Amino acid sequence: MNRLRSLLLLLLVAPLLASAQPDTSRSSFYSTRTGPYNPSRTLTNNLLHTQLDLRFDWGKRQALGTAALQLTPHFYPQDSLILDAKGFLIESVALLDSGRSKTGKPTTTSLAYSYTDGQKLRIRLPRTYTRRDTFTVQIRYVARPDELPKSVRAGGAISDEKGLYFINADGKDPAKPRQIWSQGETEANSAWFPTVDTPNEKMTQDFRLTVDNRYRTLSNGRLVSSTRNADGTRTDRWVQTLPHAPYLSMVGVGDFAYVRDSLPATADRKGLEVSYYVEPAYGSVARAIFGRTPAMIRFFEQAFGVPFVWNKYSQMVVRDFVSGAMENTTATVHNEAVQMDARQLVDENSDAVISHELAHHWFGDLVTSESWANLPLNEAFATYCEYLWFEHAQGRDEAELHRQADLFQYLSEAETKQEPLVRYRYADREDMFDSHSYQKGGLVLHLLRRTVGDDAFFASLKRYLTRNAFSTAEIADLREAFEAVTGQDLNWFFNQWFLAPGHAVLSVKHAYTPGKLTLSVIQKQDSLGAGFVPAYRIPLLVDMWVKGQKTRHEIVLDQSQQTFTFPASAQPDLVLFDADQRVVGMVNHAKSQAELLFQAKNADSYMARSEAFAGSPEDTDALKDPAFVQALTKALDDPFWRIRQLAAGRLANYKGASLGVIEPLIRTRATRDPKSAVRAEALGTLASFRNPANSSVFKAALADSSYTVVAVALENYLKGKPADAASTVDRFAKTYTNGSVLAALADYYSEAADPKQYDWFISTLQQIKSGERYNFLLAFGKYLLLSKDSLQKQALPTLETIARQDTSPYARFGAYQALGLLLDLPGVAKLRADIRATEKDEQLRAIYKQMGE
Repeated sequence: MNRLRSLLLLLLVAPLLASAQPDTSRSSFYSTRTGPYNPSRTLTNNLLHTQLDLRFDWGKRQALGTAALQLTPHFYPQDSLILDAKGFLIESVALLDSGRSKTGKPTTTSLAYSYTDGQKLRIRLPRTYTRRDTFTVQIRYVARPDELPKSVRAGGAISDEKGLYFINADGKDPAKPRQIWSQGETEANSAWFPTVDTPNEKMTQDFRLTVDNRYRTLSNGRLVSSTRNADGTRTDRWVQTLPHAPYLSMVGVGDFAYVRDSLPATADRKGLEVSYYVEPAYGSVARAIFGRTPAMIRFFEQAFGVPFVWNKYSQMVVRDFVSGAMENTTATVHNEAVQMDARQLVDENSDAVISHELAHHWFGDLVTSESWANLPLNEAFATYCEYLWFEHAQGRDEAELHRQADLFQYLSEAETKQEPLVRYRYADREDMFDSHSYQKGGLVLHLLRRTVGDDAFFASLKRYLTRNAFSTAEIADLREAFEAVTGQDLNWFFNQWFLAPGHAVLSVKHAYTPGKLTLSVIQKQDSLGAGFVPAYRIPLLVDMWVKGQKTRHEIVLDQSQQTFTFPASAQPDLVLFDADQRVVGMVNHAKSQAELLFQAKNADSYMARSEAFAGSPEDTDALKDPAFVQALTKALDDPFWRIRQLAAGRLANYKGASLGVIEPLIRTRATRDPKSAVRAEALGTLASFRNPANSSVFKAALADSSYTVVAVALENYLKGKPADAASTVDRFAKTYTNGSVLAALADYYSEAADPKQYDWFISTLQQIKSGERYNFLLAFGKYLLLSKDSLQKQALPTLETIARQDTSPYARFGAYQALGLLLDLPGVAKLRADIRATEKDEQLRAIYKQMGE
């Protein structure tokens, strides 16, 4: 599963993290939560196969099902069966006999059952079965997901657990398609079919979905038949012959464009169907969105040494999805954010989430964590596979930028919560879906790779996947795979990084005396809290440049305070501690400006080079240093786009003697840089120079291929109050639906606060995708601040609904901030307090706390 990454929130705290000093009193700032012990579920009967016949009642938002479950006792003889079945209307429970009636249908024997709690279906079997027996139970039922009590989990990756969702069921919303889709993780599939809903169970399946003939369906496995019925419906039969966990089963129904791709056969695998299900409007760009999927499959097969074993790979995009995406076996579901038009794809793509969900088909679907306590075996790997894909497809700098974001995201969460990665004690299983299981887990896997080396790392993954295929695993299985390959005892690594909370906080100093360099390292992380590591053992690298020549030294941290000495014939130009940035945590190593500039020019990795340019554009004191300005000027030509963007941003508000040289260079970046993010950043820097001559650059950029660039250009062009402002605004308001561009228009409208524009704000807000609403909401708040009380009060229900219910944390945070501009209205302060108290996204809650709210 892919969480809805709140990168907007991350960017707000990244500057704080970048400048943070190691803190030795952190135990008083965060809390480590505990709960009851949560073991793997005890299995009394093993679920072997599920046959499901399903029809849907759109009007009642119900599913009418007949499920036939084949089971066998796990070990001990059994005379009863307990199934997970949430909120069903049970019509009958029977044993399918081996014989057949005169009509050819299996004969059945009614079974006694109890279903008093509406959660567990307890069935009395007709005799005692042993592990050498199999039996099949048939259940006729009605699933009523919308009648379940709403369960919103704190800190989870999903917003509720109905299991089955009817979208625009009555068809009254013309802007939204009618769809049905499921979401099973963690244990919600038992809200629409009876099962043993636990990750340490595996089954094959045969799902038969009867739907209106106008709709497409998708489920796990292969479509083996599609039969038209006399009543205008069609029954599609989807069969999966390889076992997987019940939470990975899925159904999807709706009006989708179907775009088929393929992957040629290999020595280990037949040719593979790769397909994409998108809304019809996006059919023409489906390959642009998902078309790198076949290459990802090939890459992961080669990296892991294990073929993609499943018989197809489909991806479906749905509306109002309750998570970022879900790795249902052979049938991944994405939320609508991945649906981008051609111009949006100029600015970004969804390769991170696409590679994440695909990687789960090895880590999660093929080998499944046996309990939610071991969730990092699924999510840490899928997160790190994003890094692996970027490293392979776009180079190490792009991968390191991605890992830097993961580090910031984890450290943000760690300000208020520090847990072991694998943790059996938690209050709610949804608590496992956090930045520990995902981002920290990925960072730890990267450290493990650097510790054992690439060959051993990937050989260990192959052993782990091969030995546990179609089964479940816990963290010890991963450790044993690495130990078998490397011949090393790795308890020390797994104990400190997987089974203990916290991260390294290192204070580093270096000093030169004739002939040698002394490096002092103090580990300042919490060593007093229960379970915390007093001193991490970390093998790492130190690079040292003397007279322009680099030497690399390998050291091992394993004490709370250590001193290392290295020969040095002269004062080093630079000492780069943790040269490949593998440390999971924070490193504080003070350097002079000259050392940082040397680092920016000579270091190998993006993370090291970017350190010299860290800081806010509002911090203009650094721009008084000619050497720093010269380094920024050179960085405008850096091969990596993010360095060019950082340099362009840091040159904002420059007023020095070199402006005549710098401004044309920024103008060139604004108009010719191949990366739209750099062009947009350069436009913003041009605006900070307040030169009216740049109006022509802004106007020309209105025709840029990038929405992001257009939005920045439009905002700054209109600030100059050009003669054609009104016609320009009217043209863009009529022709654009992109959230960034509309936010620029909203900012323009907010200046005048014309009451006549209120309806435009409301109607436009409904058109914008949730993930694109943030900046528009801020402009709306500004508009309301300058408006009369009557309009402010009129807008409160809309802002409250978004702040509480929108699927995107971006949008919820934007609405919350807009409400913050209306605190003069009675009740708004109390409303915002309640929104904060009921917010479930941990990153957003952390931001509220850091804002002092």
